[in-house]
Amino acid sequence: MTRKNESSEHYFTAYPGPKAKFGLIRTCLRGKSFEFLTASSVFSKKHVDLGTRLLVESMILPERGLVLDVGCGYGAVGIAAAASNPNLSVVMVDVNTRAVWLARHNIELNHLSNAEVRQGHLYEPVNDLTFNCILSNPPVSAGMGTVKAIIVEAPKFMASNALLQIVVRSKIAGKRLPSVFEETFGNVEVLARKSGYRVLMAKNHKLFNSQSISYEGSFINS
Repeated sequence: MTRKNESSEHYFTAYPGPKAKFGLIRTCLRGKSFEFLTASSVFSKKHVDLGTRLLVESMILPERGLVLDVGCGYGAVGIAAAASNPNLSVVMVDVNTRAVWLARHNIELNHLSNAEVRQGHLYEPVNDLTFNCILSNPPVSAGMGTVKAIIVEAPKFMASNALLQIVVRSKIAGKRLPSVFEETFGNVEVLARKSGYRVLMAKNHKLFNSQSISYEGSFINS
């Protein structure tokens, strides 16, 4: 989730500022080494932030199937998920064109063949798919309405027993969002908490969108 002092430039926008200042992050996530190309107008461009790191280290992934990273930025969460298990197929989405470009570059940089990136607002780019897991470090700078939409709209794109896992700042949304999870899913739990963040998780007990395509198997680029 975004920090107020992250940048005066709003990164949750389709077309960020024209001048990009690039950087490179080298880090370890889930016991694996990664390199991420970053740039201005993308969240946490100098390091993998604590919220993202907590989500990555604690996330529960299926043994196989389709995973979605909503608001992927330069791709740390989705790429870490894809690298953790070659039987997973990971789709990452972001509204920010620069973030999408970076995430695609970082998939190649980290030599992954089971991930792809789509551009668009929240779930719009994946309305043809049903996921076994949805992950997000949501953009609070876009407003709580956007964060709540990630939760409320999620069941339409989730298989039965799929998990939604979102990292939030405890002081900002840790007490407000659990009720949204409860109203949407009928359940919520704190999967992890550390350094002022917590990962909220809910299980989808019902298949809301029976016409969506449930995907398992080898990865197919769209």
